[in-house]
Amino acid sequence: MFGLDIDPANISERELEEAARRGERMLAWLESAQEELRAVTGAGEGPSGRVRVTVDADGCVLDVRYGRRALRLGSQDLAEETLAAVRAAGADAQRRAHDLMREAVPGYDPVQTQAELERLLGTGWR
Repeated sequence: MFGLDIDPANISERELEEAARRGERMLAWLESAQEELRAVTGAGEGPSGRVRVTVDADGCVLDVRYGRRALRLGSQDLAEETLAAVRAAGADAQRRAHDLMREAVPGYDPVQTQAELERLLGTGWR
C-alpha cells in the first residue's frame, strides 16, 4: 500500500518498520486534516442541468436546487435527473477527498489502496 509491496506471510523487519513509519505519517496527517476532510463537499447536476445537488464528504445531501424548467419533466424523469445529480456530486466529493490524500501521502492511489486492503484482509471491502 502506498508504494510498498508487502507479503503479510513473509514480511521483513525492514518492511514492517517502513510500513509503521508510513502509517504514523498518515495518522499524523489525518489528525491535522480531519477538519479539511470534513469540509469537503461535492457538487453535481443532472444531464439536462435542471437539477443541482451538493453533498458532504460522506455523501449526505446538503442541498438540492431545481431549475425553473425542472418541473416540466415528468416525475420519473425528474427522479432520474435528481439521482444523476446526487451521484455526480458524490463522485465530485470523493475526487476532492482523494486529491487531499494525494497531496498528503506520496504515491496514494485510491484504487490500489482499495485492492491492497482487500488483499490484506482476504475479503471484499464493500
